[in-house]
Amino acid sequence: MASEDPEPLVLLHGVAMSGSVWDEVVPLLATRHRVLAPTAVGHLGGPVARRRPATVSYQVDWVESYLNEQNIERAHLAGNSMGAFVAIELARRGRALSVSAFAPGGFWSTNDESMATTIAGVRRAVAMTRLSRPIAPLLMSSAALRRFAMRNVAVHGDRLTRTAALRIVDETIGCTVTTDVLASGSESEIALLDPLPCPMTIAWSEKDSLVPAETHPVARQRIPSAKFVVLRDCGHVPMIDDPQQVARIILDTTGS
Repeated sequence: MASEDPEPLVLLHGVAMSGSVWDEVVPLLATRHRVLAPTAVGHLGGPVARRRPATVSYQVDWVESYLNEQNIERAHLAGNSMGAFVAIELARRGRALSVSAFAPGGFWSTNDESMATTIAGVRRAVAMTRLSRPIAPLLMSSAALRRFAMRNVAVHGDRLTRTAALRIVDETIGCTVTTDVLASGSESEIALLDPLPCPMTIAWSEKDSLVPAETHPVARQRIPSAKFVVLRDCGHVPMIDDPQQVARIILDTTGS
């Protein structure tokens, strides 16, 4: 890649979502970077999982293979939830120019209560979404009901259009690897990473109902040299609540 070309920035989504969750963030980044937002393996709109169980380590392997296919040796990485975990692990493999990790999972131990709390919360949300799918078109027609229905992932779910909200519903129930990812066990733990291989920001959402606050001090212990910030008035998927705030943190981390 020529020196004047914009550096690549790869955006990684959470479990049971898709690359489209970054749609409002991409234009805010595209003037500084070559932005890619792939949909992960086993997720609706993404490639079929060729290996089962498709645990989080498989998700990391798949994104690394995606970088190879794009002829990208190292990229700026930004991820949310599972995507944040993947970004951190790719940095460990030497594939990251920088990492922006939003509401990352993985800062727990296998038998940690915080891990069980997060997994139970995701499973509950998926089950409720599946049960309510027949009436979802009616529910998502109301801004107030969109806010209520999306409360597990966003504070301001009413910001979503009806179409975007229904897309998230279908992605949630259409993901074929949710159970595999949630059953990853010790694979889903982020180990000590010090010194850092690249600049790294870990951004916690102030009103996250899925990743418990108990994981925050664990993150500071395991990645002590990272920059830690708080996303004000945001839920677990901050790209829904405040794409501008998310973009600012990414650009600050990439040095742009």
